[in-house]
Amino acid sequence: MIQIHSKTLLDLEFPTVLDQAASHCVTQLGKDKLLETRPFQNIETARTALLEVNQYKVSLEGDNRIPNHGFDAITSELNLLGVENSTLEVGSFRKILSVCQTTAELLSFFKKYNQFYIHLFERSEEIHLDKTISEAIKGIIDRFGEIRDDASPDLAVIRRAMNGMKGKINASFMTALSQAAAGEYLDEIKESIIDNRRVLAVKAMYRKKVKGAAMGTSKTGSIVFIEPAATLELSRELNNLLFDEKEEIKKILKQLTEFIRPFREDLKAYQNYLIEIDVISAKAKYSKKINGVLPSITKERNLYLKDAFHPILYLSNLKKKEKTFPQTIGLQTNKRIIVISGPNAGGKSITLKTVGLLQVMLQSGFLIPVDPKSELCFFDRILTDIGDNQSIENHLSTYSYRLKMMNQFLKKCNDKTLFLIDEFGTGSDPELGGALAETFLEVFYEREAFGIITTHYSNLKMLANELPHAVNANMQFDQKTLEPVYQLHIGEAGSSFTFEVAQKNGIPYSLINKAKKKIERSKVRFDKTIADLQKERAKLRKTSESLKSEEDKAKTESKQLEEINTKIQQKLESYQELYDSNQKLIYLGKKIDTLAENFLNNKKKKQLIDEFLKIVAVENSKKKKDPPKVKKEVKAKEKEIEKEVTQKVAVIREKKKKEKAIEKKKEDNKPKVELKVGDRVRMQDGRAIGIIDSIEKKKAIVNYGMFTTNVSITELEFVERKKK
Repeated sequence: MIQIHSKTLLDLEFPTVLDQAASHCVTQLGKDKLLETRPFQNIETARTALLEVNQYKVSLEGDNRIPNHGFDAITSELNLLGVENSTLEVGSFRKILSVCQTTAELLSFFKKYNQFYIHLFERSEEIHLDKTISEAIKGIIDRFGEIRDDASPDLAVIRRAMNGMKGKINASFMTALSQAAAGEYLDEIKESIIDNRRVLAVKAMYRKKVKGAAMGTSKTGSIVFIEPAATLELSRELNNLLFDEKEEIKKILKQLTEFIRPFREDLKAYQNYLIEIDVISAKAKYSKKINGVLPSITKERNLYLKDAFHPILYLSNLKKKEKTFPQTIGLQTNKRIIVISGPNAGGKSITLKTVGLLQVMLQSGFLIPVDPKSELCFFDRILTDIGDNQSIENHLSTYSYRLKMMNQFLKKCNDKTLFLIDEFGTGSDPELGGALAETFLEVFYEREAFGIITTHYSNLKMLANELPHAVNANMQFDQKTLEPVYQLHIGEAGSSFTFEVAQKNGIPYSLINKAKKKIERSKVRFDKTIADLQKERAKLRKTSESLKSEEDKAKTESKQLEEINTKIQQKLESYQELYDSNQKLIYLGKKIDTLAENFLNNKKKKQLIDEFLKIVAVENSKKKKDPPKVKKEVKAKEKEIEKEVTQKVAVIREKKKKEKAIEKKKEDNKPKVELKVGDRVRMQDGRAIGIIDSIEKKKAIVNYGMFTTNVSITELEFVERKKK
């Protein structure tokens, strides 16, 4: 079972990713659900979730877009349905109807395009929609949210009576209006509306001339608003009908509520389905924003991130219009621990967090911003120790807190664990803390855990170099400007560039030199060696890029020359054939001219015909047997060139072979220097130079500064004699 602690999620800033993704939800329930997202406890569940998000993301870019899934929450309605004898209002039924209709639309869509949205269709198949809910609600409430007249027979009778009564009220009011107007009792406005009732605007002096109930006066008191007596009586009857209508509507809604109540669990399932679709939609939209893709997921223990971006940093830089540098990093069985070193602010921590965050996102059903050729597996545990770990609450120092964390790591770490530790071993005496950190790392290694750590400790770099399945890495720095280039290089430890960075930031050289004298000479040499190696690596990389560019250019030019050569060869063959054809025609013309001259002299017709037929026969026989002359010549020429090239290659190889033999002979005859204690030497075919501490039985102990090694004298090459 997969278990990832909440502290790990906080260390990797996973809640920030959830906040950013939740902003794409269209419902509050969907947003709340997304914010509760945690890594899946089952690999297959996570795999299905990733496929669903990927399919939804495809729909955002294609023609068959998934329909809108927005809805008004019916959580309170579901709670009321769980209470006996409760009644829902009209607005509640409208929300329930909306949920049912939206669910029906989505289910219908996924059924229609089940070949395109396979996994989303499989999810929809789990929902069993009952159409009677929608039909029952639509039979009572119209599309404007009003109770239909035919919702019940009694309501239909009441509504007809109300319409008739409204007609009578209107007629009686118009009669009273005409009578009052004829008596000139009314003001210029004649009528008004008070409390939704039509009233006459009677001049105050004539208020007793008009029978009815006074409903109010104007601000000046010059007008009295009177509802005519006849209208008043009819209005009372209308009020009685309105009361009857209200009671009938209560009865209808009560009956509809009782009809819907048994479907409470179905309605809850519909809402949960729409919430899930909202979450999937938000993940897909967020993935599109960060250029997230679905990488290969393997059951083997292998993690390879190609051109991976930290999503939070990517979006932040996008707003600032700044560039974000991708990283490529891999962990596998034979390279399961990476120790990243190098100066501060070079991108070590970001690289560490990128790996952890993308792994957590993938295991939580998010597509991640990497190259599609990337490959990831799932880990049961992801353990992190990142950032400022001083515990104010528990009154623990940074180092004490880190030791507690290491203790937890030791309890939980196994071959299905990914551990990520920033600034491993810091917080205590460098020598003692480094030694303890080295021991922890050896335990993690023995348990075959996968992990990445960042450190400045030389002993951890040395350990990574010695362990077969661990490897050093460093963040590249521009050697001239000492600015980070944010590129991870696997295979070499990184220099901290402590003194170089200090000098760049204006620290006086005299103080830097004084500091250098305070530390062990071997440490300075070791750090300088690493820095020099990084410089050489940078030069080699530039040279390699230059050579690759020249090679590509040479290949292009060679291809162009081949094409030109082929075209010229074809033209030559064509001209040769044309020339041969013309020569042949000239030859035949001369022969026929000779025959014509002979015939002119001797007039022998038979002889002329015989000679002509002989010429024809000879030419026909050539066409049948002999291939074109030019083709024979070309083939012969090609064989001749091929033979010549083969001979030249053989001569060159033989020459090189002899030169190598001569060089070897010279090397063998060269007098060898007798090695002594104090001599500067290096391994044959090696670069590192050391000093011989002692010689015993054709074995020499060579001191390289940070370490010594026992080597056969025959494997050593003399460099320089110790100066007296």
